[in-house]
Amino acid sequence: MPRLQVVVAHPDDETFGCGSMLLHAAGAGAETAVVCATRGEEGGDVDGLGAVRERELREAAGLLRVSRVDLLDFADSGMSGEAPAGSLVSAPFEDVVAAVAGAVAAFRPDVLVTLDASDSHRDHVRIRDAALAAAETVGVPRVYLSCILRSLMRRWVDHVKVARPDMEHLNADVAGLGTPDEEITTVIDVAAHLPVREKAIALHASQTSPFEGLPEELRRAFLATDHLRRVVPPWPGGAPETRLLD
Repeated sequence: MPRLQVVVAHPDDETFGCGSMLLHAAGAGAETAVVCATRGEEGGDVDGLGAVRERELREAAGLLRVSRVDLLDFADSGMSGEAPAGSLVSAPFEDVVAAVAGAVAAFRPDVLVTLDASDSHRDHVRIRDAALAAAETVGVPRVYLSCILRSLMRRWVDHVKVARPDMEHLNADVAGLGTPDEEITTVIDVAAHLPVREKAIALHASQTSPFEGLPEELRRAFLATDHLRRVVPPWPGGAPETRLLD
C-alpha cells in the first residue's frame, strides 16, 4: 500500500490546504498521515484554544480518512510581532528538522507534501523548509509543494480587500503571494471530494476559513482542483502530472 504524508504548521492547514488531496490519496488506496507542528494557540483569543484546535484537527483528520496524526510540541508563532519562546520560528531550525524527520521516518511515506508557504505566514515558511530538509534526510522518494496559484491569489486579494479589509495577509507583499502559475508541475481534479472537504472545513469552527464568503466560482477554483510543484525528483518538464501515486 502506498503512503502519503502531509506536513503542516497549524491545525486546519491539513484541511484548508490539503484536504482534497488526502481524500484523493485515500480513495486511490493509499495510507495517509499528517504531521502538524503546533496547536495553533495564537489563532484567536479563546481560552484553551490550543486544545480546541487539536480536537478540531483530529476530528477533521478522521473525516479525511487520515490514519495517523503526529502533533509536534512547538508553540504557534503568530503572524507578526515577537515570536513566543519555544515557538516554531524561534526554535533552532535543526530542532524543527529533527522533530519532523522523526515523524517522517516513523511513517516512511512514498510521497511527502507540504504547503508552498506562498501566503507569507512565517510558520508556513518555517515548516516548509523543515519538511523539505527532513524529506532529504530520510530519503523520501517523491516530494511536493501544495501550491496556491498566483493568479488565484490575486483574485482572492481583490475580493477580500473589499469584503475583509482587516485581514493580516493583506499586510504582506501582495504581488509576491502565490506560486507562479508556470511553476506548477502537477494538476489533480479533486472535485469529487469537495463535499467531504467542505464538512472537514466546517469542523475547524474556531477559525475563519480563507474561502469563507468567496463567490462560488472562485471558491471552486480553489477547492475543486489541486495544484502542486514537484520538488523531488526534479521536474523534467512537459505536460503536468495528473496524479501523485503511481
